[in-house]
Amino acid sequence: MVINNLRTYISLFTKTKHFPFSSNLPRLSQNVCPLTTITSNEQTMLAFLNKCQTMKQIKQVHGRVIKMGATQSLYVIGKIIYFCVSQKGHMDYAKSVFEEVEFPDGFLLNTMIRGFVWKGNVEKAFEYFKKMRENGEGVNNFALSFLLKLCGQFGTLVLGNQLHSIVIKCNYENHSFVRNSLVHMYGMLKDIGLAYQVFDVITVLDIVNWNTIIHCYVHCGRFRGALTLFDKMQECGVGFDDATLVVVLSACSGSGALEFGKRVHSLTENTRFFSKTSVSNAFIDMYAKCGVVIEGFKIFNEMKQRDIVTWNTMISAFAMNGYAFRALELFSRMLDEKGVHPDGVTFLGVLCACGHGGMVEDGRRYFQSMINKYYIEPTIKHYGCMVDMLGRAGFVAEAYELIISMPMECNAIVYRTLLAACRMHGEVELGEKVRDHLLGVEPEHSSDYVLLANIYASADQWKEMAKERKSMSDRRVQKPMPGNSNFSRS
Repeated sequence: MVINNLRTYISLFTKTKHFPFSSNLPRLSQNVCPLTTITSNEQTMLAFLNKCQTMKQIKQVHGRVIKMGATQSLYVIGKIIYFCVSQKGHMDYAKSVFEEVEFPDGFLLNTMIRGFVWKGNVEKAFEYFKKMRENGEGVNNFALSFLLKLCGQFGTLVLGNQLHSIVIKCNYENHSFVRNSLVHMYGMLKDIGLAYQVFDVITVLDIVNWNTIIHCYVHCGRFRGALTLFDKMQECGVGFDDATLVVVLSACSGSGALEFGKRVHSLTENTRFFSKTSVSNAFIDMYAKCGVVIEGFKIFNEMKQRDIVTWNTMISAFAMNGYAFRALELFSRMLDEKGVHPDGVTFLGVLCACGHGGMVEDGRRYFQSMINKYYIEPTIKHYGCMVDMLGRAGFVAEAYELIISMPMECNAIVYRTLLAACRMHGEVELGEKVRDHLLGVEPEHSSDYVLLANIYASADQWKEMAKERKSMSDRRVQKPMPGNSNFSRS
């Protein structure tokens, strides 16, 4: 198991009493090389490498490096490995080049760790962290920051705590990058208490620290807490940037805090941040999710530059707020725009609009166009939109056939969508079939029992309804506790 191996690696470090490290660490960039004399051959190879733009070219130059016997040049090999890593897809080649180096330095090891972090390969990243220690290289802020980020994405809280202990033993708990990475890691692992504890002991808070903790609160669903932190941030006189605005508006969207969103709008309307595409996109999304889609459309029309996210956000905003025809009109307008091409998210909004507007023929046509004209492979979400659209319109048999023909395994959400359509249209026999599928996927979801019982009740099959209710009771399936609304009453 990966985690078992990681714990083994970590134990090697936590048992070590001394952790030497350099106080003058080089910046991790493609221009960093070890401080040794560079030869004319190395200069020639570096000149060739600087001109490389593809892996094919890199491999050709690497061949010349091997012929020249320069495989131990940390300058040249560092450049090759950095290129492989920066492409985010050639770690096997980077690994093969690295393994030929007899005495790799900290830069090479950092670069390899960084590459495996980008690839999401937890075990390999920690394997090279282990190599760093075995080679006598000091644990440095780059390696720790990369590993903390990786742990936040794919690790566990236990592993996170162990990494934190290494940070303390290496005297890096006050290093700005590492400390911020710690806050982010705990937030991504959904331990907002520990994230805030690390944040709270920072003596001088900068805008990056505030953005990180607010983002952590949003990630953990603590939207009101995120908005409170934004207010504190402003009281401290830190100000805000575009990253702050995007995450705060996300908190407004998640909590339905329309008045707070309007206040943020008034704060930024005459600033340079409002003209940033990412910020405008966030405002459109916030207004749409708070039910004021027309305000979002005003911002959309005033934007000087729009990207694919802008179009997708506005199309989805119209679709989810009952403006189906406007969504499709905007999609047509998007197709006429130069340099903008629809993607999978675009078609999710389009299919959603067709479903909410009852435009089945249009939905079928757009679905086929997505596949045959734009060569976009449908995901489970696209199939879900189609099933919802067909089910709403009463084409439950067609929806079922679509599910059967899907290239991927159907999930409980799509089956449940069809089961709800069977209840709406009184399709008892198909409802039973779909219920059987759901028992194999998610057997203890209370709403499935209730839906099938209601299908029987609508068909006056009271004995079958009673059986379904009894089955639910026998399996001790409980209805979930009622939810709470996040929307403010302002």
